[in-house]
Amino acid sequence: MINETALLESPTLRGSVLDRTDVLDRVKALSLLPDGMHVTTAMVASYFSVTVEVIRALVHDHRAELEASGYRVLTGTELSDFKQLSGIQSRTRSLALFPRRAVLNIAMLLRDSEVARQVRVYLLDMEYLARAQPVENPAPADTASLDAHIDQRITHILGRTVVPLFNALIETSGEHRRELTALRAGVQRIEKRLQQHHTRLQRLEAPREGRPLAGVMAAMDAMNGREFEEHVAELLRRDGCTNVVVQGGGRDRGIDITALTADGRRIVVQCKRFAPHLSITSPEIQKFLGAAKVLHDSEAALFVATCPFTRDALNIAAESGITAVHRGLLEEWSAGAALTVLG
Repeated sequence: MINETALLESPTLRGSVLDRTDVLDRVKALSLLPDGMHVTTAMVASYFSVTVEVIRALVHDHRAELEASGYRVLTGTELSDFKQLSGIQSRTRSLALFPRRAVLNIAMLLRDSEVARQVRVYLLDMEYLARAQPVENPAPADTASLDAHIDQRITHILGRTVVPLFNALIETSGEHRRELTALRAGVQRIEKRLQQHHTRLQRLEAPREGRPLAGVMAAMDAMNGREFEEHVAELLRRDGCTNVVVQGGGRDRGIDITALTADGRRIVVQCKRFAPHLSITSPEIQKFLGAAKVLHDSEAALFVATCPFTRDALNIAAESGITAVHRGLLEEWSAGAALTVLG
């Protein structure tokens, strides 16, 4: 498995994962210029929460590698044409542009940025999952799995072929620019809906026995907070719980889900969808303990997270009767294993 140090030091390894630009948006939303393809130096600095000078220094030190990733500087007529097409109002005589691949490259070079570190961790996690998949021919897929695969392929074609084609047409068209822009927006809406549908299919498939554990966690990592809570609620129902209610919103009083176990005990659940490199700490367990025991008078409590727990957090959970469902245990539970606390 590729580790973070090797990624920081090896241009070859960085080049091997440059196509995984989707990890940028999974860590933090990346705003693009109106052309839908590029960002400026200032926008890169804002994304990584560093100064413009830091990005410029990094470009100076690794210019050849970044240019191979698509970085370029516009001047003269090329710059004037780009300003006119993109609507940028600036008197600058040159403009540095980064495509998404170059931004991901920056993330693999930038050491003093927590955002860049999160991108690397997420990238390495996804790369490990991809490499861990079996290479032999898979068993025949059911309808939902086939639908998910088709959604993935169509989304890939739209994102990598159709949208860039519209971008190129828009840049060279004058008379039909407005119509082409509207058509591109429609394609991008379809692409987004397919991505959302694919995520829902992954979530529905996750609890089934026999599903690879790597696929289970990839599905949950793609969920938002509400979707993750609904997923945990479905696991509770699967294991015999009744009266399962997802609280949500700002009035949950420190609890995300309430339910009754199969033997009638009141159970409360806290759900945290954190990045795998983060940890649940003891203050979070203590806060949940107060809500579970004092405000809700529960007889059983689950703290479910997509990341590990610190040792202190695990000790407090064990001493207070809270079941800590860490990333590894969550994988097993989602894949069909039973939790002892649910009876």
